[in-house]
Amino acid sequence: MSFEILDQLEGKIKEAVETIQLLQLEIEELKEKNQSLNQEKEQLHQENENLKTEHNNFQDRLRALLGRIDNV
Repeated sequence: MSFEILDQLEGKIKEAVETIQLLQLEIEELKEKNQSLNQEKEQLHQENENLKTEHNNFQDRLRALLGRIDNV
């Protein structure tokens, strides 16, 4: 093999390694973003559950008040 072919092969290998490293960085960033979104999703789910509970409590109180009015 000539040195020219080896130089070309070395260049392609270096390019492939750089591409792999960039992709690995991108994967890590996406993993972090995914984790952040999962945390946000969990927080929203918890907030939603709290709001549902609050809504049900208001409904129960309103029914009780309406029941008192009906009894009058």
